[in-house]
Amino acid sequence: MTDGFPSPLYLDKAKGFIAMANRETPPRILAISQHGKAIGGIGLHPGTDIYRLNAELGYWLGEPFWGKGIMTEAIRQMVVYGFEKWPIDRIFARPFHTNIGSQRALEKAGFILEARLKGTILKQDEKLDELIYAIRR
Repeated sequence: MTDGFPSPLYLDKAKGFIAMANRETPPRILAISQHGKAIGGIGLHPGTDIYRLNAELGYWLGEPFWGKGIMTEAIRQMVVYGFEKWPIDRIFARPFHTNIGSQRALEKAGFILEARLKGTILKQDEKLDELIYAIRR
């Protein structure tokens, strides 16, 4: 997660995020739910200008739901949705090199590792590698 998504997420920030997400048409950010309760979120962020044929995928899932294939399925569904709703040719995600679960979910959903950028991320005073995974139309 980027530093722009605070942890813990307090109620006022959560309400602001939900309000922002609900302004988009078609919606770019969706809840991941199970039994009628939100357990995570997933979103596509289409590029502009010279990046207009690309969209970045971002997602999170509550820890109790990790390792159950939920995120892989959400990613698969979001890829179909993204290619239907936007004139894009590529969807990419940038997990940290330390997030093995995220890498596996992307790979199981058909994403290919395109690049590894050494030490380009600073998260909680630790330098991390940025991985770039993508899937094409």
